[in-house]
Amino acid sequence: MAFYAIPSEPGGSVKLVRPVELICFALIVANAVYLATSFVDGIWLVARDGSGVPSDFVNVWAAGRLVLEGQAAAAYDWPTHKAVEDVAIGHPFAGYFGWHYPPPFLFVAAALSLLSYAGAYALWSFGTFPVYLAAIRAIVGNRFGYLLAAAFPPVLANFVVGQNGFLSAGLIGGALILLDRRPIAAGVLIGLLTYKPHLGLLFPIALAAGTRWRVFVSATIVAGALAGASWLAFGNSAWAAFVANIGHTSQVFLSQGQADWAKLQTAFGLTRALGGSEPLAWSVQGVLALLATGATAIVWRSNASEDTKAATLATATMLATPYLYMYDLVVLAVPLAFLLHRGGAHGFLAHETAGIGVACLLLLIFPVVKAPVGFLAVLVVAALVARRAVTERRNAAQHFLRTAAQQQ
Repeated sequence: MAFYAIPSEPGGSVKLVRPVELICFALIVANAVYLATSFVDGIWLVARDGSGVPSDFVNVWAAGRLVLEGQAAAAYDWPTHKAVEDVAIGHPFAGYFGWHYPPPFLFVAAALSLLSYAGAYALWSFGTFPVYLAAIRAIVGNRFGYLLAAAFPPVLANFVVGQNGFLSAGLIGGALILLDRRPIAAGVLIGLLTYKPHLGLLFPIALAAGTRWRVFVSATIVAGALAGASWLAFGNSAWAAFVANIGHTSQVFLSQGQADWAKLQTAFGLTRALGGSEPLAWSVQGVLALLATGATAIVWRSNASEDTKAATLATATMLATPYLYMYDLVVLAVPLAFLLHRGGAHGFLAHETAGIGVACLLLLIFPVVKAPVGFLAVLVVAALVARRAVTERRNAAQHFLRTAAQQQ
């Protein structure tokens, strides 16, 4: 496995040797060439006739345009929103990209829609990418963190569809790295994460279990301020439309599976992709969500290292939600970065780097296999994090017993 090239030196930092650097560089070049070729061929960003290429980002531009026209609530009305998406592209197109985000995110959408569709798409993708890179570099604690982050397989998926994986990973990673250094700032980032609520559901549990009350209060104030500002700007109608749209979205994507079960990188998606019924899928997802929640609370109440706590929360967040796509798995770089930081400082566990390599490989082969392999990658990382937590607990117990014996 490629990650065996990262030496385990207790007390030192992770050091990439040449083979790992070359692999990362090759992946980055391959991604860049793919995007450039797709752009030239007119299948990414701008078509050859000058019109836009339909992608997930069109829902952001269309929602923002409706805000500028004084129709914020209409972003949640699918026929109206679809008509504006056609305007964004320059012609009618098959399919529809729904707007599912809470009203505060309409501020961002409105600002982006001041530009052309292609210009806003490029600004969003390339503007949020550095946020993600900075978070992973800060966690790893070394400049080569930029290289690892840029080479992470889901990066390409996020660029191709113009999604928000970079922002989500940047907010989650940034919040976790700032918890102790700047708790107020960490809370601000968590509050901003409410633009995608299902990725922040476990944060209150972790913060309460870890008694991080300053972070908790800061996040609550920011979330409340954003909600209040959007209510003042867009009125009750936008919030009412958003709440009503939640059930519709769940029906279309989780009950009917219109986006393809194989694309859902969750226990729910895997169960449905394998032919399981909807009740079974919800049962499996519910059990996993409870386990992830319980594990988060236990680890955050324990004396586990800060790296392990952060990796636990970031991984559990992805296990708990039924709604997760490959572009969302940019967030998986966060727990991997914490594992790399911990391993570099205190030594890697046996086969830990191999496990990291397996997780990355599963993410890399997704375009070929078209199956929920991303969910399997999350499970692999969850196993690595759980092993870290158990090992640290055992070592702490052994240290306590040795200390007690010496005192006697």
